[in-house]
Amino acid sequence: MLAFRDLLEEAKSGPDPEPTTMYLATQGDQGRLGCRAVLLKAHDERGFVFYTNTDSRKGDDLRIHRQCALLFHWRHLRNGVQVRIEGRAEPVSEDEADRYFASRPRMSQIGAWASDQSRTLDSRDVFDTRVAEVEARFEDQPVTRPPHWSGYRVVPDCIELWFGADYRLHERFLYERGEGGVWRKRMLFP
Repeated sequence: MLAFRDLLEEAKSGPDPEPTTMYLATQGDQGRLGCRAVLLKAHDERGFVFYTNTDSRKGDDLRIHRQCALLFHWRHLRNGVQVRIEGRAEPVSEDEADRYFASRPRMSQIGAWASDQSRTLDSRDVFDTRVAEVEARFEDQPVTRPPHWSGYRVVPDCIELWFGADYRLHERFLYERGEGGVWRKRMLFP
């Protein structure tokens, strides 16, 4: 995790406007796969946290299959760096979700109430009307977290660091969590 932290800090100081972007891969019903970009909001020895509408397709997928994968790709870092993570998505605590939601911009909070993420929208006017209704509902008061909005912590089983090199002579390191939570490091062929 220290190696990841150092790489993320290095990426944040580079030209990438969204260095916390990670690609989340999930599996839904009937084996259907999905992949989308989400933002890393916290990370520590327990895992990698993102927030979302839990009634979205990704939320539906994670209710069916907790196993998922994350990918960070920082192409401007060194000769290109990828961090691939496989693990299990666990819901964050209600308190953790409340604290993060309270830190969001007010219009993002309102959008969380107004959006039926991943569901069919007949027209943009419908969404704009819902946004206005939510704004009126919470006028002159804090916006509380909707029950369908929370976070997940991806608890990693393995983390792979990939460092690009000329002529595709890359370096790869695989960290696997073993018994007792002890991490084992192996080098892989590129």
